[in-house]
Amino acid sequence: MTDPVPPRIAIVVSQFNPEVTDGLLKGALDHLAAQGAPVAAPDIIAAPGAYELPLIAQTLARTGRYAGVVCLGCVIKGETAHFEFISLGASLGLMAAGLQTETPVSFGVLTTYTDEQAVARSRDDAENKGREAANACLSTVETLRRIRADALV
Repeated sequence: MTDPVPPRIAIVVSQFNPEVTDGLLKGALDHLAAQGAPVAAPDIIAAPGAYELPLIAQTLARTGRYAGVVCLGCVIKGETAHFEFISLGASLGLMAAGLQTETPVSFGVLTTYTDEQAVARSRDDAENKGREAANACLSTVETLRRIRADALV
């Protein structure tokens, strides 16, 4: 029996707060490569901010080229309600994108109260939330593969 083909994964990363999202991206890329699913440069897509992640993720999922989409971003609470609207829109939008396309779309968007919290969650260590989002995506891809394979039996 041959090993299954590694899943092709896309990563969408917000360009807002790049000092944090760059760390999330590194964590996700390192984890995917270690799991035998390296991501090619063309499969890393920039989004202006967290609010735009859902539409881009859904569009990527609908192409049929990807087994899953990892979404990375960072929203840090400020002095206005902007944080709540962006966080809610991104989370609900990403959930809807996954459900509508039946493709795993993982939520790697930090929603923190301080810059320090965001930096701590994007460091190059085991607590990196980009790594966690990549792991969640791969795990869900594998679970769906098993469910779909069982349905054929």
